[in-house]
Amino acid sequence: MKKFIYLFMALGLVFTTACDPMEDIYAEIDAQIEVITGDVTITLTDDDYDELGVNGGFSTLNEVKTLMPNFLTDLYPIWGNGSSAVVHYAMKDGLSNLPEVNQLTQADSYYLENTDYPMGASNAIGFFPGENPEDFMGDILDVNFPSAEEGDIVLATYKQYVSEVTRGLSDYYLASFNGDLSDFESINVMGSKEWYSSSFGDYEYAKMSAYGNGQNEDWLISPEIDLTNQTNASFQINQASPFINGEWDLISVLVSTNYTTGGDHTTATWNELTIETMPSGAAYDYDYVLSELVDLSAYNGESIHFAFKYIATDTTAPTWQIDFAVIKVPGVEGTTDSKGMYFQLVEGSWKAMDGVYYLSTADYDSMGTQSGAPGRYNNFSNSTAPENYLPTFLSTMDPYAQEEDNLIIMYKYFAGSTEVKGNLYTVVDGQWTPNALVMQFGHDGNNWVPDNTIKYTLTSADYALVGNDRYGNFDVRGGKAEESIESRLEKINTILLNNFPGMAEGQKFVVSYNVYSGANEVWETKVILTGGVYVLQ
Repeated sequence: MKKFIYLFMALGLVFTTACDPMEDIYAEIDAQIEVITGDVTITLTDDDYDELGVNGGFSTLNEVKTLMPNFLTDLYPIWGNGSSAVVHYAMKDGLSNLPEVNQLTQADSYYLENTDYPMGASNAIGFFPGENPEDFMGDILDVNFPSAEEGDIVLATYKQYVSEVTRGLSDYYLASFNGDLSDFESINVMGSKEWYSSSFGDYEYAKMSAYGNGQNEDWLISPEIDLTNQTNASFQINQASPFINGEWDLISVLVSTNYTTGGDHTTATWNELTIETMPSGAAYDYDYVLSELVDLSAYNGESIHFAFKYIATDTTAPTWQIDFAVIKVPGVEGTTDSKGMYFQLVEGSWKAMDGVYYLSTADYDSMGTQSGAPGRYNNFSNSTAPENYLPTFLSTMDPYAQEEDNLIIMYKYFAGSTEVKGNLYTVVDGQWTPNALVMQFGHDGNNWVPDNTIKYTLTSADYALVGNDRYGNFDVRGGKAEESIESRLEKINTILLNNFPGMAEGQKFVVSYNVYSGANEVWETKVILTGGVYVLQ
């Protein structure tokens, strides 16, 4: 209404004088329009995600930045320049919004081979209990990453014996099919179905079934397995095979010495292994049966591939589920724990990274092995969320952690396949708390735009941290301690680095604080994180 009143006044002026041009009149009218601003904090709901078209959460940070501006405009259509919105959101599949976590999820990985271990020549499959993996990793990574550059990061995963070892049989090669096909090649010869990874109950497995799809032939072929320095190896499989109707020739385990990974499997020579201990094969019998040890001494000194060959006919389409397959060799036996450590190349040497912890198999098991618990499959997932378990786990692992202590936790996460994810956890009010997924938006007068500025007002604890707790302010009078902006900036740095660890380069703050200049006032200082230090914007 105000604009219309001024408009009528302006029109009256037009009819009484020609001195002022129309553009000046409109400029005066617009100057009278009051800009409405607001600050809000919102947490997106399932309905919000549906409206945004991202069921369950965002897939990338760019998706957050792209979709939220229009969403905020719809929510707050009359807000204008200077408005801000802090948005709490969710990412799909355990993704993080922290650069320091994302660089770990994107790091190269290396799984130690048997020959990497100090007692590998004796077919040990892990470090002995008294061996410190850090003492050996530098040389191992140098050999396997000869072209690594300064700052490169590698996740090294390995096994370590947790109890006394004895002479016996070692698991020389293990295909566990936990959440994936264990680097096997899946080759579809005929039909519409292929091998895939699946899970049910206590088991994760490789599965093939062409039920209802007619004729099918599919192969699942292992990576090359080097037995050149081994003797008297043996093979063992844990499997279920319902609906086979006694036609055991439809599933077979084959071995080749002249197949090349990625090559034409039909030109290689394949020999079938004879396995006596088999599942019943009856309809709906999904019970797993562990085979006997099948002699592989015929392949002493050879490099081999083994393959699972599946056939379905027009009348019989068996289901084949392989829980694991293992090649054992004479060596040592003992219980192992699967672990991991992150290493970074610093000044030409591989150094274990501080402030990051990779969950071991024993860690998952400690959080429960029952259905729906992390130890069931040794990973997290959408239905087994890490934030529901890790705070308690961390409290147990480090019961004496202090306020603001923090640690990046890396873990395996299953979302169709198993990947490494992670998050930063910090002790807040005595509780280990995951980093919140938050993004701030500001209105620039035309649109909502991503704005990482955090508005922060110093608290009594902040003043105490920098020795200003007596009056709870900064004394900016001439000749006093905080007269200069440099002295205040130094104390602001101490406070922000303490209260907000792990902030990304370029993070902005508008810090409000009490001052005494002869009178009590509130001042603001705008800073940005540059090179690990907050500087004036």
